[in-house]
Amino acid sequence: MAEKIRLKIPPAVAAFVRPGVGSEEKLKGVEAAAGLPPDERVLLLFCLMRDADDTVKGAAATAFELLPAEPLLAFVRRPVSHPAILDEIARIHHSSPGVIDALLESDALSPQARQFLRSRALVDEEPPEGDGEAGEEQAEAVEEEGEEFLSKYKMSQLMGIAEKIKMALSGDKEWRSILIKDANKLVSGSVIKNPRITETEILSLVKAGVQNDEIMRLICANKEWVKNCKIRKALVENPRTPVPNALRYLATLGEKDIAAYAKSKNISSVISTQAKRLLLNKKR
Repeated sequence: MAEKIRLKIPPAVAAFVRPGVGSEEKLKGVEAAAGLPPDERVLLLFCLMRDADDTVKGAAATAFELLPAEPLLAFVRRPVSHPAILDEIARIHHSSPGVIDALLESDALSPQARQFLRSRALVDEEPPEGDGEAGEEQAEAVEEEGEEFLSKYKMSQLMGIAEKIKMALSGDKEWRSILIKDANKLVSGSVIKNPRITETEILSLVKAGVQNDEIMRLICANKEWVKNCKIRKALVENPRTPVPNALRYLATLGEKDIAAYAKSKNISSVISTQAKRLLLNKKR
């Protein structure tokens, strides 16, 4: 078994990450990191990226992403470097040639990170002339390896708002399922605008009881989605659906469904009362 490497925290870093330090002080640590020695700067930001407070975590992740090569190289070239931090540098700074070379020279780099960096280097090389198909296959293989090393969820935690919005608008189903839960309404709302999102996903979202009013507004505004009877029923049952919309959808449903809502205690009294009125009007 490989010997475990203990992460030694110098006093300047410990001042911001020891137990009992508040979030405001930790945010000051993100700013103060720039004045620390290069390797301590990297270490402090790495520790703060794992904080329980999302604000602290996000600020530290942004600062880590913006680190220049100098402090990164200083950390990577230390006699003893922690593999977890080297892996994080590999994930975020895999486009910096000097940093990549230093990482590949380090014995502490994990096998997964090493393979990831080597694979990216192969893809960046210009493929032989006339061998486009092989190049595409190689790129696909590297993409799979990259995703295995750097999960989409972890990537989302390190992204800025602009990056998240871009991915929400164009990403695949896995990206949509991650970003729809983002606390920023601009991000989660952008998922609904993704042209690849399906009616099945929309139905699942509405049934799951979406708590984001902006998402509900966007769903109700899409004429194609509300043509789907299952989605209309789910919107009637969702308390976040604007009342005028819910009442309009209720009137389009069959008598059996309306009768069920008239007796239901699981929906708002406004909906059940209107359901009773609709039933009375149908009997006249």
